Amino acid sequence: MTLNVLFAARPERWESYEPILKSEFARQGLDVALSTDHPPETVDYIIYAPNGPVQDFTAYTRCKAVMNLWAGVEQIVGNETLTQPLTRMVEEGLTGGMAEWVTGHTLRYHLEMDLDLARKPGDWSQHNPPLARDRPVTILGLGQLGQAAGQMLAGIGFPVTGWSRTQKDIEGITCLSGDEGLIEALKTAQVLVLLLPDTPATTNIINPESLALLPKGAVILNPGRGPLIDDDALLAALDLGQVAHATLDVFRTEPLPEDHPYWHHPKVTVTPHIAAETRPATAARVVAENIRRGEAGEPFLYLVDRDQGY
Repeated sequence: MTLNVLFAARPERWESYEPILKSEFARQGLDVALSTDHPPETVDYIIYAPNGPVQDFTAYTRCKAVMNLWAGVEQIVGNETLTQPLTRMVEEGLTGGMAEWVTGHTLRYHLEMDLDLARKPGDWSQHNPPLARDRPVTILGLGQLGQAAGQMLAGIGFPVTGWSRTQKDIEGITCLSGDEGLIEALKTAQVLVLLLPDTPATTNIINPESLALLPKGAVILNPGRGPLIDDDALLAALDLGQVAHATLDVFRTEPLPEDHPYWHHPKVTVTPHIAAETRPATAARVVAENIRRGEAGEPFLYLVDRDQGY
């Protein structure tokens, strides 16, 4: 039987995804009609992006699953018209890209690269950073992305502490959980990496109280979600020197407005939501595998827990 699969991401993504998806469907032995305009009542599966054309799922009465191309689902999980199973994207390209972004910016701070980038002719002043083993890193959020980033940093020699809502056991990472665990994780964080999902429980988790727990002069990297940070509190901590620098990739409003203080603060680096991008080649494998699973009656990979919000 031919399966009707709707590609419901932005039109400019179609060209890169279409041939790769068709190749993966064939490799899985799936007979798929892939299109951007199937009539809703004929659609078996939806490949979805929150900024795509589909926002109301009511008419997709035959649809067996909606497969998000993004790691984050906060823009869709509360959609009351979506009653079908929802999966999030976990794929090796996105995961590897995030781990590399976190590692690169951690090393930028650890090696004090900015001092050399700003060096003037004739300035021969020398700086000797500690070894990685003496620079503790804390990662808030130990999902696929947090685990990958933490293990990459641990492989270089950084002592890595990770915190999550529920207790984890991950090789190379000291894992903490709960309220007391969060306090302990923050107190040692010379570099703090934010990779939590955006939920009511995580909104403003970086606030005046949590910022005060950090070692003076800590650095914050946020490639996770903008609402994790109380922006006014972070700006105050930067001005006071409690936080030495913040590298921010995600924001409450995107693109970040031109008049936002982050653009103009000397201790803030803004990157335009580029820390991790879904790679079509590797994402297509996950989509095809989930459709195969759906047709075989097997559990979907990376099924979203609506109650938890991720």
